[in-house]
Amino acid sequence: MSGRPQHCMVVHAFYPVGETRVQREALALIDRGYGVHVVCLRDKGEPATETHEGVRIHRLPVARHRGAGLFGQLIEYLTFFVLAFANLTFLHMRHRFRTIQVHNLPDFLVFCALIPKLGGTPIILDLHDLMPELFAGRAGVGMRHPVVRVTRFQEKVSCRFADHVITVTDGWRDTLIERGVPEGKVSVVMNVADSRLFSPLPAATDDNGDAFQLIYHGTFTHRYGVDLIIRAVDRIREEIPGIRLMLLGDGETREELVDLTRSLELCDRVDFSDDMVAADRLPGAIRSADVGIVPNRSNLFTDGILPTKLMEYVAMGVPVIAARTPTVAAYFDDSMVEFFEPGDSDDLAAHIRRLYRDRSRREDLSRNSSAFNRRYNWESIAERYGDLVDRLGTCGGRNGSDA
Repeated sequence: MSGRPQHCMVVHAFYPVGETRVQREALALIDRGYGVHVVCLRDKGEPATETHEGVRIHRLPVARHRGAGLFGQLIEYLTFFVLAFANLTFLHMRHRFRTIQVHNLPDFLVFCALIPKLGGTPIILDLHDLMPELFAGRAGVGMRHPVVRVTRFQEKVSCRFADHVITVTDGWRDTLIERGVPEGKVSVVMNVADSRLFSPLPAATDDNGDAFQLIYHGTFTHRYGVDLIIRAVDRIREEIPGIRLMLLGDGETREELVDLTRSLELCDRVDFSDDMVAADRLPGAIRSADVGIVPNRSNLFTDGILPTKLMEYVAMGVPVIAARTPTVAAYFDDSMVEFFEPGDSDDLAAHIRRLYRDRSRREDLSRNSSAFNRRYNWESIAERYGDLVDRLGTCGGRNGSDA
């Protein structure tokens, strides 16, 4: 990597599986001529270091404890923080990173870049999620709850420490500005699909009869409403004899979902993947589906997100049924997405039934949603992201502006 500008990313997650945003950004910088390092978690069987698609990966021995509660999660974060601080400092001494990008969660992970920051290296904080909204939505409390106030404080100091902040939607950018982040210091890098992997399907030329394949991929957790799809399939399985559901992913509610499937006697209709599925394997699975499902429940957090899976289905021309949450409705209308009421499995079932019976509606959704792809595509977003990293590296973190 000698002779090239060096960029390092730190993320409390596994890489590359499960972190498509980090992977997209890393590869965009590789294409731009950067040497890219990623400091991340180490899963069982993974090497401590390796190079994948030109990205040098440094994995830290921190165990993942899903469902361990707030205290357990905090211990995990702090353990990773300490190891990332030491590892990043050592790597910076060797490679002299031109820029460093720290991904949340947690926001305070950005302080692992303290030593490079003191030496003048620009630090980018990449907010995949807003922690106050995430905690409030997960715990079912308001934004004035004491613990939510703590998360807002650590968000505030973390954003102040960083030279630039990027997030994933215009709505969350506006929220950060309202909370005091200077307008010129925060940019949007949307989680749109990587067109090198997710591209439109060819027009269908055959009829699969009664076969009707649904797909969901991603994290299994209550707020993402995966159980709603299973319950919806149960309600309409007699009407759609060929209905099947692919659930690709993993998460804290996996065992609950498997138990629900068994209790409803749907094991012949619902297929679970063994684990999270790598990004390069997803297109084949999506290509086999008739409809993608995005069933998020509505809360303070999910109301503000634009799910990556939604954009991946749309990028491949697969019609989507999605919960009508405010941010999704801000980017898509009823001609582009089949909306159902969040949390209502009966309404979801009704819309699955509608799309099964109405192939022309599925074709209309696929065609109309392509307008989103024309306006928001990874090629243009990656270019703006690369320009931002270039600019920050050139000016040493001063005068970072909106990308």
